[in-house]
Amino acid sequence: MATGKRAEQQAPMGPLREFWSYFSANHGALAGLAIVLLVLLMALFAPLLAPYPPDLTNNAAFLKPPFWQAGGSMVYPLGTDAIGRDILSRLIHGARLSLVIGIAVVALSVLAGTILGLTAGYFRGVYEIAVMRLMDIILTLPSLLLAIVIVAILGPGMMNAMLAVAVVILPHYVRITRAAVISETSRDYVTAARMHGTGHLRLMFREVLPNCTAPLIVQASLGISTAILDAAALGFLGLGAQPPSPEWGTMLADAREFVLRAWWVVTLPGLMIFITVLAFNLLGDGLRDAFDPKLKR
Repeated sequence: MATGKRAEQQAPMGPLREFWSYFSANHGALAGLAIVLLVLLMALFAPLLAPYPPDLTNNAAFLKPPFWQAGGSMVYPLGTDAIGRDILSRLIHGARLSLVIGIAVVALSVLAGTILGLTAGYFRGVYEIAVMRLMDIILTLPSLLLAIVIVAILGPGMMNAMLAVAVVILPHYVRITRAAVISETSRDYVTAARMHGTGHLRLMFREVLPNCTAPLIVQASLGISTAILDAAALGFLGLGAQPPSPEWGTMLADAREFVLRAWWVVTLPGLMIFITVLAFNLLGDGLRDAFDPKLKR
């Protein structure tokens, strides 16, 4: 009986259980995951959680302070902006916009970057050189400046800003995928599949690509924070989401002239951006530690 119990205790863990054991050892990653889930729930249930519609104005409540400050009240717990809109409601609805922007941008970049990196790492030659030199050119340009140029060409708006940010972060996924594919194609299982006459498409997408997903997942979690930051920067410059959209960067742009006399209209959207970006970075660090065998303790 004792031998059987000892054998059960020493039995190898499954992949998911092993991943969770390493991930949960990182307390910062757990905190990041909890915050990301809270922001996600806030975005999903924004109409239920927000006390008012995000664009509802009140002519009798211009620049109302938060409830803990003199002149504030629980009617508007976090105060109002310059035209009487509830800050709390706009922050909650802004979470939906910011997450949609981050996830959509990363999904587009991962899809395009995976295809380019996979084909470049598999076929090599002139095609690989052309793709990687193009990615190097994009990387040499300041990311925000390149995004501004793209939006200036396409015109301001949330969709064009998302496309611009996707182009800016695309090289990271191309380079990661290419490096992983080059490493995997030299392994024995790929050689054996080729000897059995496996076609190129099946070899790339069924054999090689599944073994390259771990670094892409880590980069995607970090890329969401980058996308949220860049989209907020474009919104602050008036090139991203346009008023009266409650996107956090646009809220900062609307509040610039009230920095000195209404601190909450600037501080609270900036704080939401800071907390959300920090949470995704902590989550990405935890995923990197859990997926990389060299970092497992």
